[in-house]
Amino acid sequence: MNLIFGHGSEYANFFNTISSEYPDIHFVLFNGKADGENVTSLNFKSNAMGFFGGMVAGEMTKTENVGILAAYEWQPEIDGFFEGAYFQNDNVQVDIQYVQDWNDTATAITLLDKMINNGVDIVYVAGDGYNVSVIERLKEKGLYAIGFVSDQSDLGKETVLTSTVQHVDVLYEIVANSFNKGELESGELFFDFQDGVISMGKFSPLVDKKFQSTLKDYIEEYKETGLLPNQL
Repeated sequence: MNLIFGHGSEYANFFNTISSEYPDIHFVLFNGKADGENVTSLNFKSNAMGFFGGMVAGEMTKTENVGILAAYEWQPEIDGFFEGAYFQNDNVQVDIQYVQDWNDTATAITLLDKMINNGVDIVYVAGDGYNVSVIERLKEKGLYAIGFVSDQSDLGKETVLTSTVQHVDVLYEIVANSFNKGELESGELFFDFQDGVISMGKFSPLVDKKFQSTLKDYIEEYKETGLLPNQL
């Protein structure tokens, strides 16, 4: 065994502590600090995926009130979503709530109900531990969601307008191949649409085909230039 993955930031302290004792093993974690020549932290550059999800929300909202139900303040997709929604619809209001946990469904539902009472009709459910329960509640209320991390269109094509998808399985393959070639760098590495590990999920039939085409063109331009639509 010479390559060990720890899927989460909770492995950072442990890997950083023991890495010097096992110099022939490369330790890989997600979203954390990487110290040592044989420790790598993988990070998704998720600002852009948030931006394109926000564009969908800005386009589709009927109340011009959309929401982000995030786990933590540091998530880059939060600012991206806000900017994307406003780029698409400069009348939109964005309600941002933080669960302060990836898995606290009870708090997530409480915050969601607060959003709904404030007129929010589309929610970016930016927490992969509570998103299924939140999307089911939105479905009950006849409201809409932007899915997060996985393609969540199977939870309801009339509810999930699209998803911002992180292809963790593809990233694992990229990293393993890089390691096998002796090319895996230590430290913090970042991955985005250009690397084939982030994409938009399936679109609901409710989302206008012309808008879908425009959005896909923007994504292709972002892949080529690194510039989001509000930077062009």
